[in-house]
Amino acid sequence: MNTANQYLKAIYLVQEREEGPASTGAIAEMLDISPASANEMIGKLESNGLCHHEKYKGVDLTEEGILRARNALQNYCIIERFLIEVLAVENFREEATQLEPVIDETVAERLDTIIDRAPQCPDCFDAEADVCALLHRELDAAE
Repeated sequence: MNTANQYLKAIYLVQEREEGPASTGAIAEMLDISPASANEMIGKLESNGLCHHEKYKGVDLTEEGILRARNALQNYCIIERFLIEVLAVENFREEATQLEPVIDETVAERLDTIIDRAPQCPDCFDAEADVCALLHRELDAAE
């Protein structure tokens, strides 16, 4: 089950990738859900003032939606880095996706004190590759 923050993060990343409004289909694909499920949550996010959805045009995040999406993305990056740097988990992306809905900001902040997160996080996240660009370079260099 995806949380509101995971939807916000997905919308944010799709907007970055598509350089404009995020299509419901692309959001659904990123979250591995049906477009109907994506539409339902997008409606809830819109009613909470976190996005604007125009049928056949796409979804745009509000300023508050962007702020929450960036915080969610930063927490996701912290989880990924912790799994790689501290626990040496090979399937870090899958594990991070599973942990993301259950790790709150307090725990993420504590994990952040352990890792060496780049100061430009979450701007270093590559929406196309769906991974931190800096982390991707580090992993390539280690191979």
